[in-house]
Amino acid sequence: MDQAEVDQLKQLMEWEASRTSPPQQFPTLPDMPAARYTSAEYYELEREHVFGKSWLFAGHIDEIPEPGCYMRWHNAGDPIVIVHGMDGLVRAFYNTCRHRGAPVVAEDFGKSSRLMCGYHNWTYKTDGTLIGVPERQDFPPDFDLSCRSLIPVRCEMFGNVIFVNFDADAPSLIDYMGPLAQEWEEFGFGNLRLASRYSFDLECNWKVAMEANMEVYHVPFIHPETVAPLVDPKRNLNTFYPNGHARMLAPAPRNTDRAHVRAVDSPPEWQEIDTVGELGRTATQSYTLFPNWVSPLSNYFVPPLVFWPTSLTTTRLELVTMAPDWGDGPAPDLWTVPDETQPNGRGMSAIILEDTQFGEAIQQSMQSEAFRSVPLSYQEARIYSFHQQLDRIIGANRVPASLRVEPVIGEEWVWPNDPRVAQMRAEDR
Repeated sequence: MDQAEVDQLKQLMEWEASRTSPPQQFPTLPDMPAARYTSAEYYELEREHVFGKSWLFAGHIDEIPEPGCYMRWHNAGDPIVIVHGMDGLVRAFYNTCRHRGAPVVAEDFGKSSRLMCGYHNWTYKTDGTLIGVPERQDFPPDFDLSCRSLIPVRCEMFGNVIFVNFDADAPSLIDYMGPLAQEWEEFGFGNLRLASRYSFDLECNWKVAMEANMEVYHVPFIHPETVAPLVDPKRNLNTFYPNGHARMLAPAPRNTDRAHVRAVDSPPEWQEIDTVGELGRTATQSYTLFPNWVSPLSNYFVPPLVFWPTSLTTTRLELVTMAPDWGDGPAPDLWTVPDETQPNGRGMSAIILEDTQFGEAIQQSMQSEAFRSVPLSYQEARIYSFHQQLDRIIGANRVPASLRVEPVIGEEWVWPNDPRVAQMRAEDR
């Protein structure tokens, strides 16, 4: 961001704190149908269209660091294999042999110059080409191996981060990210290592879990000792982007020296990302990458929280920390702590426990007849915009009328447009 944009955003954060009502022209948000969180029909629409057509976080190059390395991935349903090819390119394929459907890799991680199905030893190059069929003489003479390659899945990278998309007609990852790609350049995604990646199962709908990280209305009540000292909810500034992405900016409370807090909380072995600008160093700068990635970005790390639906009422939460090289010291991990009682030896940090503690109870309460609709405030408009995009990508004609949200947040509120700027300037005159 150039300095003029930074200055305007800082002014808007202060203006947010001074307003006594929602901005002029900002639409009244209709109640959202409660069944969006409890309907099996809507859940299946999300699985098919949202997770079947969006770019999804799959991994980091550190997980497949050398040519021949591969990893299994099945967070979005269909099992796939992500391969660091012998030619240096990263690709993804359905983990399904073209013979009788057996998986071509059976381990979560491995390394081989060839991918071979363990059932009948059909063998593929790391670019997916079928090159070996045992007992070839038993197949017809015109049996064409060239049309039996592994079926690819769209796979692209942003820096060192790997994304996949099951939709062959989807736009490129960079086009999908839109302005976020430029805003994220200062965080040096191409220089970040994977410091930690752990998963935890939650007993609630994926949106219930995710939306706890999409507003700061709850911060004073749920996070009085953890987040509240770092985030001023009254000076929170939300921005909507194309394709359902969003950004939240919030400075620390005026009586907090945020730089001091970060210096205290950051072990000396943690390396800074020296290209990060003023806002990433002095404010909470958090992004939603539609559909299921939420992450604050700072001058120390990029720590996405990624929410995967595993059923209508269960979610797998991935807690990831990416950071500059930490040398010989312990790898930085923003979201988890040692816990020998857990299967992976890690437990959720205090902040994550605070955000997830009510998920199961909320989901149970949502199942009752009393849960009929969801009224959202202006400060929760990031959630409403997210739901608009859910219906947009599913297709409003596919969503039952009783489950739709009304698309009241129009393009005039989507970046680079922002009517708040004109209102702020008019009030300053």
